[in-house]
Formats: sequence, structure tokens, C-alpha cells
Amino acid sequence: MSRVSLSANLTAITRLLLAGLVWSCVFWTMAMPANAHEVRPAFLRITEVSQENFQVVWKQPIISGRRLRIDPTFPEGCMQTEPTLDRAGSTVAERFNVTCNLQQGEISLPGLENTLTDVFVQITYLDAEPRATLLKPADPVLSLSGPTASPAKDYLGIGVEHIIYGWDHLLFVIGLALLVGGRKVWGVATAFTLAHSITLAATALGGIVLPSRPVEILIAGSIVLLGVEILRKRKGRRTLGARRPYLIAFVVGLIHGFGFAGALAEIGLPQGTELLALLLFNIGVELGQFAVIGAALFVLWGLSKLGRYWRRSAEFLVSYGIATVAMFWVIQRVMPYFGSV
Repeated sequence: MSRVSLSANLTAITRLLLAGLVWSCVFWTMAMPANAHEVRPAFLRITEVSQENFQVVWKQPIISGRRLRIDPTFPEGCMQTEPTLDRAGSTVAERFNVTCNLQQGEISLPGLENTLTDVFVQITYLDAEPRATLLKPADPVLSLSGPTASPAKDYLGIGVEHIIYGWDHLLFVIGLALLVGGRKVWGVATAFTLAHSITLAATALGGIVLPSRPVEILIAGSIVLLGVEILRKRKGRRTLGARRPYLIAFVVGLIHGFGFAGALAEIGLPQGTELLALLLFNIGVELGQFAVIGAALFVLWGLSKLGRYWRRSAEFLVSYGIATVAMFWVIQRVMPYFGSV
């Protein structure tokens, strides 16, 4: 076999391996729930209305038409009434009463460890200091006799998780790295975060809420358009995204901000930590974006060192993958409208 023939065969095999790897990732991501905002909080609000008698509101996010189906477990000996169920938007709330001493023992959320959901817990007593904390899947138990601590610091980690596990945001940030590249991408990502912060604050603090389903469709559509912009740029065309990357990132960031903010507004935030929590959350989002962009640029640099073909092939396949997955989300999110006709 000649050297040229061997080289051609290796090139063909390399293309097949790259295509298989990328499209495996694509189909794996397509199998994810239609609601790509995986990181949505829940809220357990407990208020003492008379001596050792507490009103409980357990708010859970609805993801892909399903709620968590996780029930809080109270200390042994607590008497609990039958819950009433209310659904509003993308949230379901259970309301019931608990009678016992909730200043000792533990409150746990069995099954939370199998989710990506964090839970705000706020307990208000008649004659004791209120208690507020954040329960995470890795530690879903609250000790009622332990020290009290503000959950605000935990919002930094939630912000990072919002990028890493929020598939739509993750694809958009990777797309920005492909479209803009170089040093400019850092400023473009910051414009995206700034816009995201504005809508998040307006929703969580100002009560400005948009219907969740149209927002989710717009988010997926924005990723489709980003993929198209990347492909057009690769063909040498002067695209709007290349000419006005800061403006595009800012406008799309406004839309993406409403996605998470809508659920956050319906769930609510523990009182007294709103501003600090939002600030830390947005810092976490920025750190998460920079980590993803840094990783993407490093991979592209490594592919460039292997040769121009490697980088161009990877950019082509990833761009098509981003657009394909996002289009799948668009169709999946639009279909319920046809089902309700």
C-alpha cells in the first residue's frame, strides 16, 4: 500500500472517528429533557403560626412536565396534615401543617441526591431566631439544633452549576468561543452575563415574569441562529454576529436570563439575602463561563497544533451539533402548542 493511500485511509478513519464522537455527544444531549435549564431551585418555607404549630409550603420546579416527587421528612413524632396541591406556571406547591418542636432533630429530603436541584430552606419561629440554609443533593439533611448560617455564599456555586449543567447556556457559551474567538470572546461573554443579570434581577426582585414556554423556545432558537452564524462565518461571509458580537450577546443574554429567573421568581428567595445572593450567583455565572471558554479555546489551540484540518473539522462538526441539538429543543418545546389545539 502506497504512502498516499495509507494517508488517505487514515484521514478517512479520522473523520469517521471525529464524526462518531461528536454525534454521540449530540444524541446524548438530545436525550436530555426538553427543558435544558437543569439547575432549578426548590423552596421549603416553614412558618410557626402558634406554639409548635407550623405552616409548610413546599415549592418544587416542574421539569419536562414532572415535579421532583420528593417529600420533606420531619423529626420523629411530628404530626402532619394532608397536603393541598397548587400548580402555577412551572412550579407546584404543596401546603400542609406540621405540629411538633422544630428546634431539634433533623429535616431531610430523601431522593434529592438523585437530582441537580438545590433547596432553599427558611424556618421562621415565634420566639427564636429564624433559620435559613441551602440544602444540596450532596447533603440533603438540615440539623435543627446546629448553628444557623446564611445560604447566600452558596449562590456562587449555584451560578457555576447554572453554566456547567444548564445545557442551553453551555452550548451558547461554546458557540461564542467558536464565533468570536481570541481575546474578544471574554468581553462578549461578559456582555452576555451583564444582560443575564439584568433580567434575573428584574424578575427576582421586581416581579417581571414572562411565560416560561415562549422564553424556552426563544432560548433554543437563539442557539440555532448562533450555530448558523458560525457556519456562515466559516464560509467567509460577513455575519451580523461577527460585526456586532457584543450587541448580539447582550440581546440574547436578556432572553436567557428570563429562563432561569422565571423559575426563581415563582419559587422565591429567602428573605434578607436577595441582593447578596443575586450578586454571588452572577459572579458564579461569570466564573463558569470563563472556565468553559478557557477550556474551549485550549482545545481549539491543541487542534490547531495538530493541523489546520483537525481544527476545521472539529469546528464544522461542533457547529452542526450545536445547531442540531438546539433545533431539536425548538421542535420539542413547540410541540405542546400543537397538542393543545
